[in-house]
Parts: sequence; structure tokens; C-alpha cells
Amino acid sequence: MSQSLVGRELGEAEGKGGTGPGRDQVSRWERGGRVPKYWMPYLIDVLELDPADTLNGPPTGEEERGTGDTVDSVVELSRRDVVDRRGFVAASSAYALGALSLPDPDAILRRVRVKSGGKVKVGRGEVAAIRQMTRSLGDAAAELGGGHARHLAVRYLHDDVAPWLDGNWTEETGRELFAATAQLVHLAGWMAQDEGNQDAAQQYYAHSFRLASEAGDAELAATALRGLAVQATELGYRATAVRLSEACVDQARALDDPKALAYYQSTLADAAALDGDRRTAIHQLDTSQTNIERAPLEAGESWASHFSIGRWAHSAGMILARLGEYDAACAHLRHAIEIHGLDRRRTRATALADLGTVRLRQDDLDGALEAWTEFLDLADGVRSIKIQEAVHDMRARLYRLRGVPEVGELDDRAAALEGLPTA
Repeated sequence: MSQSLVGRELGEAEGKGGTGPGRDQVSRWERGGRVPKYWMPYLIDVLELDPADTLNGPPTGEEERGTGDTVDSVVELSRRDVVDRRGFVAASSAYALGALSLPDPDAILRRVRVKSGGKVKVGRGEVAAIRQMTRSLGDAAAELGGGHARHLAVRYLHDDVAPWLDGNWTEETGRELFAATAQLVHLAGWMAQDEGNQDAAQQYYAHSFRLASEAGDAELAATALRGLAVQATELGYRATAVRLSEACVDQARALDDPKALAYYQSTLADAAALDGDRRTAIHQLDTSQTNIERAPLEAGESWASHFSIGRWAHSAGMILARLGEYDAACAHLRHAIEIHGLDRRRTRATALADLGTVRLRQDDLDGALEAWTEFLDLADGVRSIKIQEAVHDMRARLYRLRGVPEVGELDDRAAALEGLPTA
């Protein structure tokens, strides 16, 4: 249907004739710039939508706080992902910002009060199982890319975890269960994003934030917001990226974990750099450096605790590159790769691809080709949209250098990887 026709039919459905919303307004809905709060019931009627599907559609703001049970929403999201991965609305800045108003603080207590003899009894063993499975799936994804095991994470969430969420548990167990599920849901979002499914990723991150907030886990909630912020940065939603990054830092303000604080502060620095706010970017980057330098070297159990000095150096290098500080960026990337070490194959490959790009901008062709050669050595077999995009980016940059003998061989190797699937 054309935008004009949608507007006319909405006007008819409203009962006031054909003077419904105009083309510009409908266009803003399509792009995610506005959410059709008033018109949503009429849209459901005109477009013959299933009202249940709006449960995972764009949240519409403050008036939706507490509406829709969290468990039902997560289960429906996983069901839709199992049945049809294409059945998601497009990722939008409106959805990302709307996620901030979703948590329902009384959700766990409300479920504790509702007992049913037919429901499974859940204890710490089930919570431990979720955490163990999340670690195992996360290790595989970090090494080989999100495209390798996402279907396993989604199936586990839908088939095993969903009955536990809907089971019988105490308030204490319920909070642990929601927190563990928030980690699994976040992982499903990261996997979806890493295989290029941005819309599914956005919804998983929003649901992870909702679960973590209701569990009272500030670090997990901040990490979920970081997922939304990083995605907004990568999609170019500058103002949204800054707002979500600020919310992420605010959420974690009371934490006493320097790694976690550095993790979130570097996210805000990156969003600010994208937005052209150099002062904020440098301030947040300096603050995050102070925190990462006083953090313990060993990794803990949480997601943020795996933000090592090497991963910080990689992140800092790319923020500095975004600010045009290529010498400093190159130094940070080299430290990340050569000194601090990046132990995951996918992570190391991504850093090498970035180093090659920065060296090329420094007119260091030999250094760029060296980094890109090692990148291709590691990239083969990794199913990740970031790896595929790095290959595309590298080949585009090599085209203007095709007269250089070494370039042809490198381009041939990259071409063999370019058509490989990410999912």
C-alpha cells in the first residue's frame, strides 16, 4: 500500500472520513522516527495485523510501563525467532529509546503470588544450568562468530528456559532466574547482531534490559543498554547512541567494578565521537582508561568482567581513529594485538582488520598489507557480519592499489571469503 492510501484508510477506519495522517507522517512511522501511538489500533485493523504481534513491536513510551508480562513477552520473542527469523520489525531509534521505559518492577513479586500445581518447580540448579549454557554458547560465539550457534541459544531459551520462567519459584530464586535469563537473552541479541539480524538483536537487547532491571541487577541492565547503544552507533543513530550510552553509564554509577565502569564509559566515548562531541569523547575515554588500569587482570563471572585491557585498547584505538588521531589509534591497536593480547579468534581478526585500515590512512601500505594478511588467516571459518564487512571494506580500499603486486594476491584471498554465509 502507498503511504497516501494508508493515510486515507486510517482516516476511514477512525470514522472521520479520508482525512487521516499524511504521507510524511506515515513515512516517519516506516523509518522509525515516530511511533503511531494514537493510530496503532487503526493500523492493526487496516493492515490486518495480529494484535499479539504488537507485544514485541516498538514500545510507545511511558504509558506502556508495566503493560505486557515480561515472561510472556520473552517467550513470544523466542517463539517468533524459532518459527520465522524474518518476522521482525526493522530496527529503529524509536524502539531503542522506548526500551528505557519498559521494565516492570513488580513483575517478579506478581508471579510469586500466582501459584499453579501444574508448573515446574525451579531452584538454583536450573539457574546454574542457564548460566553454564550461556557461558558455553558465548565461548563458541566469541571464537567463531554469532552465526555458528545462535539457533542453539534461541532453541534453549524457547524449549528449556521458557517453562522455568513460567514455573514456581521463590522471590530470591526468581531474581536469580531473571538475571541468568537476561544474560542468555543478551547473548542471543549479540549473536543476532553478529550475523546481521539487527532488528532481532534490538528486541533481544531490550528484553534483556527488562529482565535485568526487574531482577534488580544494575550491571546486567547497563550491559543490555550498552548493547542497544553500540548497535545505535553502528547504525548511525547518533543522538540515540549518546542517550543510550548516557543511560548505560548512569545505570552503572553505583557499581564498584572498574572493568564494568571502563566498559560503559568507553561506549559513551565512542557514541560521543560519532556525534562530533570531541570533549565528551576524550573525557570519557580518559576516565575509562583510569578505571581499566586499576582493574584486576583476571576475568570474573559477569559479561563486563571480560572487558580486558586488550579489549579496552582495541576500543580506544577505534575511538581515536574516529576522532582522526591515527598515530595514537595505531599505537593502541598494536598494544591490543601484540602486547595485551586478544585471545578470541573473531576478536583478534577484527582488530587486525581495523589496524590495516588505520595503517593505510597513515600511508603505511606495507603495514596495512601485513595486518590484512594476518586478518585473512584468522577470518577463514568465522561466521560474523563484522568479519564479512571487514572483508568488503578491505577489498574496496585495495581496488585503488591494484597496481601493487602484493595487492592482487591479497584481493584474491579476500574474494574467496567474501561470498561465505554469516548464518
